[in-house]
Amino acid sequence: MSDGSSTINKENKSIDDGILYVIVNGEPILEFDRRKPVPGHQRQYLDNMDAQMDQGIQLGDDFIDNPNALMRSQFVANSLINMLFKEQYSTAIAMCTYLAKRMPELQQIQCKGDIESSANETEEDGGFSIEFVFDRSYEKAQQEQTIQFHKPSDKIH
Repeated sequence: MSDGSSTINKENKSIDDGILYVIVNGEPILEFDRRKPVPGHQRQYLDNMDAQMDQGIQLGDDFIDNPNALMRSQFVANSLINMLFKEQYSTAIAMCTYLAKRMPELQQIQCKGDIESSANETEEDGGFSIEFVFDRSYEKAQQEQTIQFHKPSDKIH
Protein backbone atom coordinates (compact mmCIF):
# COMPACT_ATOMS: atom_id res chain seq x y z
CA MET A 1 0.00 0.00 0.00
CA SER A 2 2.93 2.36 -0.42
CA ASP A 3 2.55 5.40 -2.63
CA GLY A 4 6.03 6.69 -1.91
CA SER A 5 4.90 8.96 0.93
CA SER A 6 6.09 6.49 3.56
CA THR A 7 9.57 5.03 3.65
CA ILE A 8 11.48 2.65 5.83
CA ASN A 9 14.44 4.66 7.13
CA LYS A 10 17.67 2.70 7.56
CA GLU A 11 19.98 5.70 7.99
CA ASN A 12 19.91 9.17 9.52
CA LYS A 13 19.08 11.87 7.04
CA SER A 14 17.79 15.41 6.89
CA ILE A 15 14.47 15.79 8.68
CA ASP A 16 11.73 18.05 7.25
CA ASP A 17 8.57 19.47 8.84
CA GLY A 18 5.28 17.80 7.92
CA ILE A 19 6.65 14.33 8.55
CA LEU A 20 5.44 11.85 11.15
CA TYR A 21 8.35 9.79 12.49
CA VAL A 22 8.27 6.39 14.10
CA ILE A 23 11.25 6.27 16.47
CA VAL A 24 12.31 2.93 17.93
CA ASN A 25 14.84 3.03 20.77
CA GLY A 26 16.06 6.43 19.61
CA GLU A 27 16.38 5.55 15.91
CA PRO A 28 14.00 6.79 13.18
CA ILE A 29 12.61 3.66 11.51
CA LEU A 30 9.60 4.85 9.51
CA GLU A 31 8.42 8.21 8.26
CA PHE A 32 5.27 9.51 6.64
CA ASP A 33 5.25 12.73 4.62
CA ARG A 34 1.89 14.43 5.19
CA ARG A 35 2.54 16.86 2.34
CA LYS A 36 1.94 14.11 -0.23
CA PRO A 37 -1.67 13.17 -1.02
CA VAL A 38 -3.02 9.73 -0.12
CA PRO A 39 -4.61 7.96 -3.13
CA GLY A 40 -8.34 7.12 -2.99
CA HIS A 41 -7.87 3.36 -2.51
CA GLN A 42 -5.64 4.01 0.49
CA ARG A 43 -8.15 6.46 2.00
CA GLN A 44 -10.78 3.73 1.57
CA TYR A 45 -8.49 1.29 3.41
CA LEU A 46 -8.26 3.76 6.34
CA ASP A 47 -12.06 4.06 6.37
CA ASN A 48 -12.30 0.25 6.42
CA MET A 49 -9.94 0.19 9.41
CA ASP A 50 -12.28 2.58 11.23
CA ALA A 51 -15.29 0.42 10.33
CA GLN A 52 -13.56 -2.66 11.77
CA MET A 53 -12.64 -0.77 14.95
CA ASP A 54 -16.29 0.33 15.26
CA GLN A 55 -16.90 -3.32 16.23
CA GLY A 56 -14.55 -2.87 19.21
CA ILE A 57 -10.83 -3.33 19.91
CA GLN A 58 -8.66 -5.18 22.39
CA LEU A 59 -6.36 -2.88 24.40
CA GLY A 60 -4.28 -4.92 26.81
CA ASP A 61 -6.66 -7.03 28.90
CA ASP A 62 -9.67 -4.82 28.11
CA PHE A 63 -12.11 -5.12 25.22
CA ILE A 64 -13.38 -1.64 24.29
CA ASP A 65 -16.84 -1.72 22.66
CA ASN A 66 -16.84 1.89 21.49
CA PRO A 67 -13.22 3.12 21.23
CA ASN A 68 -12.55 6.85 21.00
CA ALA A 69 -9.94 8.38 18.66
CA LEU A 70 -7.08 8.08 21.18
CA MET A 71 -7.89 4.42 21.94
CA ARG A 72 -7.99 3.66 18.22
CA SER A 73 -4.63 5.38 17.79
CA GLN A 74 -3.10 3.38 20.65
CA PHE A 75 -4.37 0.16 19.08
CA VAL A 76 -3.03 1.13 15.64
CA ALA A 77 0.35 2.24 17.03
CA ASN A 78 0.77 -1.09 18.81
CA SER A 79 -0.10 -2.90 15.58
CA LEU A 80 2.35 -0.68 13.67
CA ILE A 81 5.27 -1.64 15.93
CA ASN A 82 4.38 -5.32 15.80
CA MET A 83 4.16 -5.23 11.98
CA LEU A 84 7.56 -3.53 11.70
CA PHE A 85 9.25 -6.28 13.65
CA LYS A 86 7.40 -9.02 11.81
CA GLU A 87 8.76 -7.34 8.65
CA GLN A 88 5.24 -6.78 7.32
CA TYR A 89 6.16 -3.38 5.96
CA SER A 90 3.10 -2.73 3.78
CA THR A 91 0.82 -3.17 6.79
CA ALA A 92 3.15 -1.06 8.97
CA ILE A 93 3.02 1.73 6.39
CA ALA A 94 -0.79 1.52 6.32
CA MET A 95 -0.83 1.85 10.13
CA CYS A 96 1.53 4.85 9.94
CA THR A 97 -0.71 6.43 7.30
CA TYR A 98 -3.74 5.95 9.55
CA LEU A 99 -2.01 7.67 12.47
CA ALA A 100 -0.69 10.53 10.31
CA LYS A 101 -4.11 11.22 8.78
CA ARG A 102 -6.30 10.64 11.85
CA MET A 103 -3.99 12.55 14.25
CA PRO A 104 -2.67 15.45 12.14
CA GLU A 105 -0.94 17.14 15.11
CA LEU A 106 1.06 13.98 15.95
CA GLN A 107 4.76 14.51 15.19
CA GLN A 108 6.46 11.41 16.60
CA ILE A 109 5.62 7.93 17.76
CA GLN A 110 8.37 6.90 20.15
CA CYS A 111 8.73 3.26 21.04
CA LYS A 112 11.17 2.04 23.68
CA GLY A 113 11.96 -1.36 25.10
CA ASP A 114 12.60 -4.95 24.08
CA ILE A 115 10.56 -4.76 20.92
CA GLU A 116 11.84 -7.77 19.00
CA SER A 117 10.89 -10.28 21.69
CA SER A 118 7.63 -8.40 22.28
CA ALA A 119 6.60 -8.80 18.65
CA ASN A 120 6.20 -12.50 19.39
CA GLU A 121 2.45 -13.08 19.61
CA THR A 122 2.81 -15.39 22.62
CA GLU A 123 4.25 -12.56 24.73
CA GLU A 124 1.40 -11.05 26.72
CA ASP A 125 2.84 -8.23 28.82
CA GLY A 126 4.45 -6.34 25.95
CA GLY A 127 7.87 -5.26 27.06
CA PHE A 128 7.84 -2.00 25.13
CA SER A 129 6.20 1.36 25.59
CA ILE A 130 4.72 3.67 22.98
CA GLU A 131 4.54 7.42 23.44
CA PHE A 132 2.79 9.93 21.18
CA VAL A 133 4.71 13.24 20.84
CA PHE A 134 2.66 16.24 19.75
CA ASP A 135 4.82 19.17 20.86
CA ARG A 136 8.09 18.73 18.95
CA SER A 137 9.32 17.39 15.67
CA TYR A 138 12.06 14.80 15.47
CA GLU A 139 14.43 17.43 14.09
CA LYS A 140 13.75 19.80 16.99
CA ALA A 141 14.14 16.99 19.53
CA GLN A 142 17.56 16.15 18.03
CA GLN A 143 18.70 19.74 18.63
CA GLU A 144 17.63 19.83 22.28
CA GLN A 145 20.37 19.72 24.86
CA THR A 146 20.10 17.01 27.49
CA ILE A 147 20.39 18.26 31.06
CA GLN A 148 21.58 15.82 33.68
CA PHE A 149 21.02 16.33 37.38
CA HIS A 150 23.33 14.83 39.97
CA LYS A 151 22.64 14.25 43.63
CA PRO A 152 24.74 16.64 45.69
CA SER A 153 27.36 15.12 47.94
CA ASP A 154 26.47 14.80 51.63
CA LYS A 155 29.84 16.31 52.58
CA ILE A 156 30.36 20.04 52.54
CA HIS A 157 33.89 21.09 51.56
